[in-house]
Amino acid sequence: MIYLDYQATTPLAPEAFDAMLPWLRDQHANPHSAHAPGRAAKAAVEVARDQVAALLPPGGRVVFTSGATEALNWAIKGTTGALVTIATEHAAVLDTVEAAAQAGREVTIATVGANGLVDLATARAAIRPGAGLVAAMLVNNEIGVIQPIAELAVLAHAAGALMLCDAVQGYGRVAIPDGCDLIALSAHKIFGPKGIGALWIRHGVDLVPLLHGGNQEGGRSGTLSPALCAGFGKAAALMAERQEADARHIERLWSRAVEGFGSCWTINGSIEQRYHGNLNIRLDGLDVARLMSDLRDIAFSAGSACASGSGRSSHVLRALGLTEAQARSSIRLGFGRYTTEEELLTAIDRIKAAADAQQVFA
Repeated sequence: MIYLDYQATTPLAPEAFDAMLPWLRDQHANPHSAHAPGRAAKAAVEVARDQVAALLPPGGRVVFTSGATEALNWAIKGTTGALVTIATEHAAVLDTVEAAAQAGREVTIATVGANGLVDLATARAAIRPGAGLVAAMLVNNEIGVIQPIAELAVLAHAAGALMLCDAVQGYGRVAIPDGCDLIALSAHKIFGPKGIGALWIRHGVDLVPLLHGGNQEGGRSGTLSPALCAGFGKAAALMAERQEADARHIERLWSRAVEGFGSCWTINGSIEQRYHGNLNIRLDGLDVARLMSDLRDIAFSAGSACASGSGRSSHVLRALGLTEAQARSSIRLGFGRYTTEEELLTAIDRIKAAADAQQVFA
């Protein structure tokens, strides 16, 4: 199996697995207990918290959650005032914003251009005084474009609003601007375990709790898993240690991939303002369902894994102005640390051959 779906999830780093193992096999204490084993578990959690925080701006605290979906829900539901977001956001943001709108909260959804980037003039008109929260994704999960978060944060603060950055796809890969007030993260997108994420909260920002109970995390209730925290922390530490090497590797893979597909395929979204571990491309007339069926030993995607099975084409691609047919003829390849050039080039050759066969027999 050739795995090219890094935006859906990344492989678990062996080092993260090793960090988790003792807490799964040998040490089972509750990190919120006062006895010695509990204090040892709490110490492991705090080491992990520091490791995650090392790649974030200063002046805030990391609160562990069950994942980025919980973190985003908490950030949105825990604030007040009008909401402003972007049409290409993840469903965890758009669906939560829609629920807030149904509850009577004012919502504005800014459009994007054909390159997938929000127009700052449009954003400026949308982010008006009285806004409570502006939510935007640093790196888009479907097309990889990098939104102007720093500029959006300036507009948010000028209007008296908080800035929420969904940094799930960008954490450890793209610099997170200092102007953010809330930052959502997910461990399994950085070679860590599934089932844990975090919300970074700037000091002085107070959120209404989403979960009530023991208040173990200071605003977030629930018993933490030392194993998941340790895995997340180790994965974050590896992102810091390997940042330059990973970036060089991804640039090589991107160059080979763009060259391999050639001019017959069109890249969706900005090429310049983009994370290069995400290649979303289309070939007009391509039957993606048939392509995926023909290449079952290559893991790639037709869009967000969270929307798979919905029967709908990508809302992100439609927001770029693509037709329904163009959106449905697009595929996403995600690659990274553990992808070899040989694997990527083999996959590209086979994808192109299968696509060409469709044209021949059309």
